[in-house]
Amino acid sequence: MVWDRPLGSRQKAGASGLDRLVIISLFWIMTEIDKEEEKKQILRRYRRLLRHAKPFLKDDDAKLIRKAFNVAAEAHRHMRRKSGEPYIYHPIEVADICVSEIGLGPTSIVCALLHDVVEDTEWTLEDIEREFGRKYARIIDGLTKISGVFEQGTSAQAENFRKMLLTLSDDVRVILIKLADRLHNMRTLQSMPRNKQLKIASETIYLYAPLAHRLGLYAIKSELEDLHLKYSDYTTYRGIADKINETKTARANFIRSFIKPLQKELNDSKLNYEIKGRPKSIHSIWNKMKKQNIPFEEVYDLFAIRIILDVPFELEKSACWRAYSIVTDYYSPNPDRLRDWISTPKGNGYESLHTTVMSRQGKWVEVQIRTRRMDEIAEKGYAAHWKYKETPKGANSGLEQWISRVRGMLEQTEKTAMEFVDDFKSNLVNEEVFVFTPKGELRPLPKHSTVLDFAFDIHTEVGARCIGAKVNQKLVPLNYKLRNGDQIEIITSVKQKPNEGWLNYVVTSKARHKIKDSLHEEKKRLASDGKEIVLRKLKQMKLEPTNEIWVSLRDHFGEKTQTDFLSKVALGKIDPKDIKKFQERRERVTKKRTGRASDAKSFEKALTKEKGEKTNELLIGEDMDVVDYNFAKCCQPIPGDDIFGFVTVSEGIKIHRTSCPNAVELLSNHGHRVIKARWASAASNDFVADLVVIGTDRVGLINDVTKTISEDLQVNMRSMSFSSDSGIFEGSLQVYVHSLKHLNTLIKALKSIQGVIKVKRVDSKGNMATGS
Repeated sequence: MVWDRPLGSRQKAGASGLDRLVIISLFWIMTEIDKEEEKKQILRRYRRLLRHAKPFLKDDDAKLIRKAFNVAAEAHRHMRRKSGEPYIYHPIEVADICVSEIGLGPTSIVCALLHDVVEDTEWTLEDIEREFGRKYARIIDGLTKISGVFEQGTSAQAENFRKMLLTLSDDVRVILIKLADRLHNMRTLQSMPRNKQLKIASETIYLYAPLAHRLGLYAIKSELEDLHLKYSDYTTYRGIADKINETKTARANFIRSFIKPLQKELNDSKLNYEIKGRPKSIHSIWNKMKKQNIPFEEVYDLFAIRIILDVPFELEKSACWRAYSIVTDYYSPNPDRLRDWISTPKGNGYESLHTTVMSRQGKWVEVQIRTRRMDEIAEKGYAAHWKYKETPKGANSGLEQWISRVRGMLEQTEKTAMEFVDDFKSNLVNEEVFVFTPKGELRPLPKHSTVLDFAFDIHTEVGARCIGAKVNQKLVPLNYKLRNGDQIEIITSVKQKPNEGWLNYVVTSKARHKIKDSLHEEKKRLASDGKEIVLRKLKQMKLEPTNEIWVSLRDHFGEKTQTDFLSKVALGKIDPKDIKKFQERRERVTKKRTGRASDAKSFEKALTKEKGEKTNELLIGEDMDVVDYNFAKCCQPIPGDDIFGFVTVSEGIKIHRTSCPNAVELLSNHGHRVIKARWASAASNDFVADLVVIGTDRVGLINDVTKTISEDLQVNMRSMSFSSDSGIFEGSLQVYVHSLKHLNTLIKALKSIQGVIKVKRVDSKGNMATGS
C-alpha cells in the first residue's frame, strides 16, 4: 500500500543556500514523520474495525475485507478531506459505524469501504463486479450518486434519494450504509464552510433523520438531530448541552434514589434485569421547549429510566408487565401516560412499555420497560430486526409492512422523483418547511413561508422582481404558502417592484427587511421629485423654504415624515394646489397665536415675561393660564410619570412621557423644540390611563372588576371591553386617575381579585408601558 500527498517547498527570501537546504531537509523529515504517523493511524482504525467485526466473520470474510481495504486505500491515496486528513479515514469510519452501531455484517463492511471509489476515483462498477462480485456491485451502485444535468422540474437530490430507496426492492443495506455515511459526514462537519454546513445539516433533518427513525435506528436518528441543531443553531445547542452537564450530578443522585427500592423488588422476583437512566437528546429537549414555549428549567422529563429484562421470547410480554406492576406498586402512575408498544409495536418495529410515574420528590419520571431483544431493535433498528427475523409469531412484522409500502410507492413509475419524495415525507411533521430550487438545491424556510419569502431567500433582486412562481410546474400567486417538497421556479419581470402589500405576504425577517428597504429607496426617489414641485409652489407664494415651513407642511397634511409628504406630492396623492390652502390657514393661525413660542428659547422668553421671573421649566397644573399645552394622546401621561414638553408647529406645546413610543424621534431629531416640564404638586385633574387585565374566567368576575374600580376606589371609567376564550379572559380598560400613585393603587387592587393573573398599563398602541 502507498499513501502519498503532493509536496511543496518552503523557501525563505534572502536565505543562503545552506539555510535553504536545512529548511528543505527539515520539511522533508517532518513530512515523512507525518506520513508515518498517518499510516499508523490508518492501521489502528482498520484494526479496530476488524475487532468490532470479528463476531460476524466466517470463512474468508477477513480476506475479502482486507482486499476491499487495500483497494480503497490505493484508490483514495492522493485524496484528502476538507479537514486535511487522509480520505481513507472516512470509508473506514463508515464501515465501523455499520458494524458497531448498526450491527451489519461483512458484506456491508466491504461495501462501506468501497462506497466512494466509483463516484470519486477511476474505478467503475464493472471493476467492482469483476473483483468482488455482482452483489457488491449492486449495493455500491445504489450508494453512487447520479451524475449529469437534470431536466427542468427534476431534482438531483430527489433523484438520488429515490435511487437509494429503490434498493429496498433488492437490498436494504444500501440505505443503512448511506445512513452510516451521513452520520460520519455530520460528525466531521466542522471542517466544512458555513454554507455547506447549513446545506448538509438541512438535508439531514429533512430526509435522513426521518429515514433513520422510520427504520428504527433511534440512536442514529437522535444523533443526526442533535448534530443538525449544533450546526444550524449552535447557541441553543450549546446552552442546552451546558445545562444538561450542570445537572448531571443531581440527576445521577436522583436516579440512584429512584431505582433503589425497585432493585430490591426486581431481585426478589428473580428477574434478570439491567436498570439505567439516560438523558433525553438535546434536540428533543429543544423541541419540547419550543412547542410548549417553556424554558429548560420547566422541562420535567429531562431523562428516562430504562429497565431491560433478559428473558426468552415467549416470556417477554408477561415479564414486562410484571416489571410494570413492581414500578407502579411503589410509584403512582399517570394513567394518561401509559404507552403499550409491546402488544402493538410501532410501524418501525419499536417495542416497549412506557409509563410516567410520580417520584417521592414530587417529580414526574418516565420509565421504559423492555427486553434485551426489544432494546437492541430500538437502538439498532432494521439490522437487529433482521437478526430476530426467525423469532416465533412474526415479531416486528410492522417494519416489514412499512418496507412493503415503500416498495409499492416505488413501483408507481409514473411519479416523478419530487412526487415520490413528497409522498415519502407526507406523514412527517417539521417546524420548518424544506423546498427545492429548480436545480434541486434543498432550502429550509420557516413554516408558513410563501413564494415571496423563497424568492428573497434566493436573492434580493429575484425577490424584488418576482411576479409569481411555478410550484411543481403549476402557476401560483405570490402569497402561496410553501409545503415540504415543493420545487419552486420564480418568475420575474424587470417592470416589477415591491409594494406595501407585499409585507402581508412574507414571514421571514430577510424578506420584510428587503421589502422595506426597497420601499424606502423608492420613497426617496419620489421625494426628490416631490420636493421640486413644492419648491416651485412655495416660490409662487413667495415663501422661503425654511425648516419651519417644511415641518408645518408635514403637520398640515398629517404625514409622519417629510419623505412621506413629498413622495405623496410626487404621486399626486397630495394636490400642490392645496399648499395654497395651507398658507391661508397658517396666516390665520399666526394672527391668532402672535406671541406664542416656536421653539424652546422663545418659550423660555415668553414664560419669563408672563411669570415675571426667569424660568425654563413648565409646571403642569400651575402654568395652564400662562402657557397653552395639551397632553399627547400617544402616551397619555399622568402625574408621577417622567415627562417633557414639545413645542409643535401648529398645536402648541404637547406633554409626552419620556417612555413615549415617539420620544426617541422627538428628542433626537427636534431637540430645539424640547422643553423641561414637571408636575406641580397642586395638580388635581383627571388623566386617562389604558390598562389590560388578564386572568381565568369565572361567573361574576366582571362585576368584581367594575365594583373594585367604581365603588371601592371611586375611579371613573371611560371605556371597558372584555373577551373570553377557553376559560381565559382579557379586558381592556380606560380609567381616569389623578396620578401615577393613584394608578398603581388601582392596579394593586385589581391584582387582588380572585382569578386575575396580570394587570398592565399599555400605551396607545397596546404596548406594555414602562414606569408603572
